[in-house]
Amino acid sequence: MKTLSFFLVVFCLSSCSNGQDRPDPIDEYYKKHIADTLASISHGSVSNGSLEHGKLLPYNGNNYSYFDTTSYFSGRAFLHEDVLAFTLKAYKELESVSDRFYRIMECSNKKGGKLLPHQTHQNGTSIDFMMPLTKDHKPYYRLDKIGVSHYWLTFDDAGKYSEDKSVEIDFEAIAQHILLLNEAANEKGWKIKKVIIKIELKDELYATPSGKKLKSKGIYVVQGLSKLVNSLHDEHYHIDFAKV
Repeated sequence: MKTLSFFLVVFCLSSCSNGQDRPDPIDEYYKKHIADTLASISHGSVSNGSLEHGKLLPYNGNNYSYFDTTSYFSGRAFLHEDVLAFTLKAYKELESVSDRFYRIMECSNKKGGKLLPHQTHQNGTSIDFMMPLTKDHKPYYRLDKIGVSHYWLTFDDAGKYSEDKSVEIDFEAIAQHILLLNEAANEKGWKIKKVIIKIELKDELYATPSGKKLKSKGIYVVQGLSKLVNSLHDEHYHIDFAKV
């Protein structure tokens, strides 16, 4: 019995030690890509451009996380350094006004260029943000954890999930986020160039308290979208940034 107990203790200590010493793949990947301290340069446009010295988004923070590990390891979470800085500042500011957790989606390649299947995201100044959701009017996160499949979810023109109408888009949370992004961008000498969201959802967005402020500030939400592009922006909102 003593011998058995001894080996159980040794096994436990060995397992615990190995678990602590095992490097975290995400942390290792992040550390590998933050050595470049040269200033970022965006070339061209969001739909025909490139990026020099793109900076990798941290995989997660206190109130946000990147949405998919495969996308992250594939190098699709890089941004111009200024865009990264004010994006993180906006998340920090959100901590004081909301207890929600947020998900950031695809950004750009380290050197920019085509990021299939996206038509834009080519110069480090475009970001997709996951729609925050509620279920029975309470924050709901289950659909946040399905990775890249999230892009294929569908919501109706009132922002209700096609598979469960009790799951709805939290438009107030979106408007709060966009307002804080705009403030943080302005402080860096940037602005929101445009927001892309399914056209039929704009009225829902503008009807919220923060949405009314958003509309009054004249932040450009795209009016005309092709049928395909419009249908693809019901579960996330896309934002392009530009220097003032």
